[in-house]
Amino acid sequence: TRWIAERAFGGCAALTVRDVASAFILQDWSISCMMAPDPVWNLEATPVPELAHLPSPRIAITLRSHPQLTPARFSLLTQALVDVQKATNSFVLIVPFQPSTDLAMSQELQAQLPGVSQIVTMSDPKKLKGVFQGVQLAIGMRFHSLIMAAAEGCRCFAISYDPKVTQLMSDLQMPGWELAHIPIAKEQIVEAWLHQFTHGKPLAEKQLQDLKTRTSIHQKLLAAALQN
Repeated sequence: TRWIAERAFGGCAALTVRDVASAFILQDWSISCMMAPDPVWNLEATPVPELAHLPSPRIAITLRSHPQLTPARFSLLTQALVDVQKATNSFVLIVPFQPSTDLAMSQELQAQLPGVSQIVTMSDPKKLKGVFQGVQLAIGMRFHSLIMAAAEGCRCFAISYDPKVTQLMSDLQMPGWELAHIPIAKEQIVEAWLHQFTHGKPLAEKQLQDLKTRTSIHQKLLAAALQN
């Protein structure tokens, strides 16, 4: 796999990556690249009027199937979310980013939150980002769910199943856990989520604008490469 990747990237006229870890890999292969934030930071959100009637405050959660998200861990997270919902009197938006793989899990989660949750599916990425407008806390596994939520001013809490999510946590100093190291005590999860709900801070406007501005590097490098 490494040989294929190295040959493929080595033959590119221009390369951009989204994080330091990826840049280091290419550097080890003596391949030059530029680094810029994920383009989704600069995706313009479309408001979702059909959510306007829902109660607030709101918590959004995006889970995905993964071998390390065992039935025991899923049950633990579900029980913690039920407790946090009750403590904050929040309405829960359950967002299956990829319904083909995430919907069944979302339905199982919603069954534990009768009357205080709604599953939200959007095929339009701009509307999907708009779902996070007005959300107090976003708990996310999926990489782009965390970017969309942070870009819309949400407090975020990550559950990392992949190095790119871990890197995002490091870059933004976003609280969270590696999926394999979720606390085994429900009370610890509840405490962490309540703390972020109550005391967490969204990204500073200056930091957010910097991220959005730097995403243009991808487009500019592509345009320059196509002209050559």
